[in-house]
Amino acid sequence: MAKQVRIDEEECIGCETCVELCKDIFAFNDDESKAYVIKEEGGDDDCIEEAIASCPAECIFNE
Repeated sequence: MAKQVRIDEEECIGCETCVELCKDIFAFNDDESKAYVIKEEGGDDDCIEEAIASCPAECIFNE
């Protein structure tokens, strides 16, 4: 089974770091002030891993 990128949106603090790092994978919902995944199947693994490591809320997963 392929990995899927996901964000626990309840834990997201809206810092937008993941969006800045991986614009092809993540986007920002201005109404909710939360990031969300626009490409669940992922993409650049290095970019995703950097977003995971950079997330202060530790709410991004690649499972």
